[in-house]
Amino acid sequence: MINYRVADLNKLMVHLKKNGVTITDTVQNVDYGKFVHIMDNEGNKIELWEPNDIAYEKLGKQMGSNTTM
Repeated sequence: MINYRVADLNKLMVHLKKNGVTITDTVQNVDYGKFVHIMDNEGNKIELWEPNDIAYEKLGKQMGSNTTM
């Protein structure tokens, strides 16, 4: 599965629906962002992610990861 980071998931979903893209589930909200899955024309599942950068950065630091901020 491919995961794409997007800036405005709700706005993108409106655009995708208007263009006939299959959205396979509802938006999941977690501390570090929003997720939803779509299907491309060949039946491949794609994950779209709108991050909450502050919470994601905090999670990374808690896990001992090098951060980008």
